[in-house]
Amino acid sequence: MENILFSGILAFIVTFFSIPVIIIVAKNKKLFDEPDERKVHKVVTPTLGGLGIFAGFIIATLMGVPPNMTSVLQYFMVAVLVIFFLGIKDDILVLSATKKFIGQLLAAGIIIKFGGIQITNMYGFLGVYELPNTFSILLTLFTIVVITNSFNLIDGVDGLAGSLGLLTSVIFGIYFFYTSQILYSVMAFALTGSLVAFLIYNFHPAKIFMGDTGSLLIGLLNSIFVIKFISVAANPELGVPLQSAPAIGFAILIVPLFDTLRVVSLRILSRRSPFSPDRNHIHHFLLELGLSHKMISITCLFANILFIVFAYLLRFSGTTMVILSLSFVSIIGVSIVYYSRPKSKIAATNGDAHEESIIKSHKIFTLAGETIEQD
Repeated sequence: MENILFSGILAFIVTFFSIPVIIIVAKNKKLFDEPDERKVHKVVTPTLGGLGIFAGFIIATLMGVPPNMTSVLQYFMVAVLVIFFLGIKDDILVLSATKKFIGQLLAAGIIIKFGGIQITNMYGFLGVYELPNTFSILLTLFTIVVITNSFNLIDGVDGLAGSLGLLTSVIFGIYFFYTSQILYSVMAFALTGSLVAFLIYNFHPAKIFMGDTGSLLIGLLNSIFVIKFISVAANPELGVPLQSAPAIGFAILIVPLFDTLRVVSLRILSRRSPFSPDRNHIHHFLLELGLSHKMISITCLFANILFIVFAYLLRFSGTTMVILSLSFVSIIGVSIVYYSRPKSKIAATNGDAHEESIIKSHKIFTLAGETIEQD
């Protein structure tokens, strides 16, 4: 318990005191998001908050994990470093989608091969149980990449990605503590402490954004947590077993994960690149309904909590039934929000599938002083 509390407090302190320094340096070097007529933000805002999250997380984790529990930690840290360098380069200089994808596959491969994080069983979902090794590896790669990008894509308004990441890390951290998975609990609470500190500076009006450095880090760690959670929760010999563990894991990540799967599917069905920007994310719809940044974050956070409770109450119905129920309710919920918008907004969305995202497209001033358009 002492290690967990220590890691959370240390992560908070490191991130809390590093963010102001990062803001000053970013402004001095002109590394910030430049507002224009397409933006909801009215002032220039630094985008390197993920650097503070990374610093708090990695220092607290390395200091908090007991020496006898570091067997796979080094491999997790290598994967985290890969994602960190991808994110920091993209935040400063812009990185192509292909290079980001290759880097994410590399990080995922390290986690699977050396970290032992792998989906080997579907636990009855669609009648499937044990998986062939090749299919297991491919499914795990897909899962890690999708979850990693889900927090990047949901990072559209102040406080949203950080709040959802805070919720998931707290839930995973508590569960890992009660099942004696101390390594994972320390990692989860280190992320929790970093996100609490970051959110102090990120709630609207944000003083800093987390950028890809932060959102990709949150996504990668949550992919590790949820796969480990499913394997532990589905094992009755490991302390606190849960029926329909994959469905509960899906529910914990449902807002960023379902939104990403929905948006990417729409892009592919429209014969567009899955990486092309648009205004089909749930936070875009809520913005068009007139909700503030803070209300959007609170609404999505509250919805995520309700989905978790819903999945837990239905856990004895079986994994397939719970996941289908969660998906059905999600579709209904998004449809209600979508068609509640002003008719002009609905027409604009339907009529211009290639419209750029108001939130995620941004202009960065580099060290050389030149501007770059980035999605």
